Amino acid sequence: MIQWRRGVVVEVRSRWAGAVEYAVRLASGDVVRALGYVEVVGSLGPGTAVLLNTTALERGLGTGGLAIVVAAPDALPRPVDDVAAVRGHVVKARYTPSQTMVLGVDEQDSEHHAVLADADDLAGLPVVVADLHSALPAVLAGLRAAVPSVRVAYVMTDGGALPLDFSRTVAGLRSSGWLEASITVGQAFGGDLEAVNVHTGLLAAHHVVGADVVVVSQGPGNLGTGTRWGFSGTSAGEAVNAAGTLGGRPVCSLRISEADPRERHRGVSHHSLTAYGRVSLVPADVPVPLLPGSVGALVLDQARALAATSAGRLTLHEVETDGLDLALREVPVPLRTMGRGYDDDRAGFLGAAVAGRYAARMLLAGR
Repeated sequence: MIQWRRGVVVEVRSRWAGAVEYAVRLASGDVVRALGYVEVVGSLGPGTAVLLNTTALERGLGTGGLAIVVAAPDALPRPVDDVAAVRGHVVKARYTPSQTMVLGVDEQDSEHHAVLADADDLAGLPVVVADLHSALPAVLAGLRAAVPSVRVAYVMTDGGALPLDFSRTVAGLRSSGWLEASITVGQAFGGDLEAVNVHTGLLAAHHVVGADVVVVSQGPGNLGTGTRWGFSGTSAGEAVNAAGTLGGRPVCSLRISEADPRERHRGVSHHSLTAYGRVSLVPADVPVPLLPGSVGALVLDQARALAATSAGRLTLHEVETDGLDLALREVPVPLRTMGRGYDDDRAGFLGAAVAGRYAARMLLAGR
């Protein structure tokens, strides 16, 4: 079911990367926040009539709480004169009304095709895998606290938002120089590089970007159903498998919370326990933050149980958190996870930051 609404743009509220937030007045008189992607609908001004998809907004779902601009029927973007002349033939968001054609880093028309044609090895590249998109800046904080000049590529999978431009976090990290490149894989699109899947995305990060470390996570918007297997974060386990298969060194960033009201996400989330304990099948390192009090004890107990049931695949590393508070408060983008800020759920961000700290130590040990 899709809920359509017509409206008129009354204000341009903010812009970042290839996205614009508008205030749109509906026929009812209500004003809603609406997101438009410039490559899809162009850049719109006040007075423009628009067609909105308000399905998730009206159900109160989704990261951002926004309607999506589907089209501006009277102000369509200028069409490409000859689509056949456009380089690239990789179609993403396939068979949807907004499917888009991109140049894949790994396809025949790419200047990098020869490099990636037989590429098969990450040569020990550290690959930090996280469940939630909100872990990305915290992982980078832990990395950069030890190695300020670290060259990081971000691989965004298609478990959450498909357009990378939805992410204010990536836009801010790219503009601040904290990310060298973004790579969108699967049905996700809009990165500095496009790749067919996580495997070629990782290989591009190594062979094309020349990254020292790769961070992999789904885009903004985590889907969960409250069931053992019904959540989009299983892709974290699949990313660990890809990294290990290609000769990288997977680092599992634990999803941790001391404030989530849901029991299954307190301490180490069941998403991490399932993705790393059941989905991933290759050896991987699991950094565990040494946190104070009862939450610290709970996290250690859960992490040790995870490792004990992994048949030796998962190796725990207890990592101190001293100095990470300052590093996290210097991140150039807001820290928010599941609607909570840093001071609301410090354990969650520290859990991601120690994964970055551990990856930095791997780099320093190899120098």
